[in-house]
Amino acid sequence: MKAKLISIGNSKGIRIPMAILKQCNIENEVDLEVEKEKIVIKPVKTKPRDGWNDAFRLMRQKKDDALLIDETLDIAMENWEWK
Repeated sequence: MKAKLISIGNSKGIRIPMAILKQCNIENEVDLEVEKEKIVIKPVKTKPRDGWNDAFRLMRQKKDDALLIDETLDIAMENWEWK
């Protein structure tokens, strides 16, 4: 499909038909990337924590899921001595 560029201030834009927006699950925001002189438009994922399960699974496989804080640390400060 060909589309003409339209002037928007100092920029240019295109009109994307609603059918294409729905087919690509594009609502209000997109990510723009340039790949080998091509503009790639991707929908922004709006679901919080989307993809976290896969990321955690990959961390586990790479053994990159170690605790960042020593679990013996007395966070409740029960045995702390104040001076």
